[in-house]
Amino acid sequence: MIRSTMQRVPLSINQLLERGGRLYPDSQIVSRLPDKSLVRHRFADLYRRARGLAAALAGAGLRKGDRVATLCWNHHAHLECYFGIPAAGGVMHTLNLRLASDEIGWIASHAADRFLIVDDILLPLYEQFRDKAKFEKVIVVPFGGAKVVSPFLGYEDFIAVDTSKFQYAEHDENDPVAMCYTSGTTGRPKGVVYSHRSTVIHTLMANQPDHWGLSASDSVLPATPMFHANCWGVPYACVMMGIKLIFPGPHLHPEDLLDLFAAERPTYALGVPTIWMSMLQLLDARPDRYRLPPNMRMLVGGAPVPEAMIRAYQRHGAQICHGWGMTEMSPLGTISFIKPELQHLGEEERFGRYAMAGVPAPIMDIRLVGEDGGECPWDGKSVGEVQVRGPFIAGGYHEVPNDPDRFSADGWLRTGDVATMDAHGYLRITDRTKDLIKSGGEWISSVDMENHLMAHPAVQEAAVIAVPDPKWTERPLACVVLKKDGKATADELRAHLSQKFVKWQLPDRFEFLDSIPRTSTGKFWKVKLRERYRAAQEKRPAASPRR
Repeated sequence: MIRSTMQRVPLSINQLLERGGRLYPDSQIVSRLPDKSLVRHRFADLYRRARGLAAALAGAGLRKGDRVATLCWNHHAHLECYFGIPAAGGVMHTLNLRLASDEIGWIASHAADRFLIVDDILLPLYEQFRDKAKFEKVIVVPFGGAKVVSPFLGYEDFIAVDTSKFQYAEHDENDPVAMCYTSGTTGRPKGVVYSHRSTVIHTLMANQPDHWGLSASDSVLPATPMFHANCWGVPYACVMMGIKLIFPGPHLHPEDLLDLFAAERPTYALGVPTIWMSMLQLLDARPDRYRLPPNMRMLVGGAPVPEAMIRAYQRHGAQICHGWGMTEMSPLGTISFIKPELQHLGEEERFGRYAMAGVPAPIMDIRLVGEDGGECPWDGKSVGEVQVRGPFIAGGYHEVPNDPDRFSADGWLRTGDVATMDAHGYLRITDRTKDLIKSGGEWISSVDMENHLMAHPAVQEAAVIAVPDPKWTERPLACVVLKKDGKATADELRAHLSQKFVKWQLPDRFEFLDSIPRTSTGKFWKVKLRERYRAAQEKRPAASPRR
């Protein structure tokens, strides 16, 4: 029997830190402080300070597998936590600062977080849940320049230790390095725990040329929070490749981001669609004041990206790369790009492809499962639930028994997304299983309808939900936010939709709102919309859609 002659060296994110710190010591990390000033660090500083954090945690009694929570914005010290906590054998647990304080406290307690690293400007938030999560030590980052007083520990003093004899904690490649909790919009949040192995494989996979495609000559600005799915995993790739990082801190308004773009000239930015929708209004309204860096690339995910937005940003000189994934997937699952055999496509078809979820990532299996439990063909028409498996895909949740609603009997992750897949391997998400509208036994895609509504020149945002109907079971209701100077009536929007949808699919009602509620990760919070309109709809007479 022949055996492999390859060395059995465990995969480790410590290797990424070593590479970044030793090969790219002069690469920059730029952090925007609360007062909007900028502070700069080098990768040599990251290497030294992350190891100092690890040594300090070990000296404070951290044991292998202990959870260290972070409650921080995007900045240099949070990046140090990404590597310093696992280097000591701990598990970094990013707390979502946009959640309600009671929920943050519940999550920290459920995760059994032992230590907390928190920004000084977020101490008021911590005080709101401190009784629900019993941290042994609270280490305060002087992000806003506040003086740290007892009983808190100052981060700078804490990490100022001798690292000359520091050794990385011994570990297996399957040992945990980080954990994130899902947003919990349909129940209690659930913890996803990532390993050295899954994180390294995801980093190597996701940074392929047709995916992130980052190189040492890039500079990256993550508007995606570092507490959301590990900032989509991009910080790991940046450290591995020596890529300049530009952190916006708490300043995520379009004006602030555009000013930072002008100052630091990123070649690559990432964030959810809602951020870029708001920015687009400024770019269109003030071309004399605001411009994007030339040829900037944008990774946009977390929610479907309207084709109209992709077209608009191309007019401003930026190329949007649409990605799809989940916290449970580390998170990248697909990226939309034009495959070689489709390079002949005209502009209309190319933009249609860019707006799809895209082509599945390498080293991952994907399938569509129909209502009958059978696997759907890749014909661009058959609709099924997206299910995935692979070395960077979760196989369960922290301290939660196996959930058949999320994992199939044969071990695949049930994403809850409904989609088609065409013969070229392009995934097109049509909806979430919980957001599909079934009217008179026929399905209506809320995602397709939202994207077409947002292509109307007067519409800024749109969310389509199902509301009860005694005759048809469910009917679509469109919630619309108009642009500042935009004007449109329900009849005009219905006529616009009729270009793509047949009469019986058109919404019976349009609600014009000042804003659409969002989840903690910036997605449209349709649960809140359904709660708002369900009771009122149940009192209305049955709709009579024209069929």
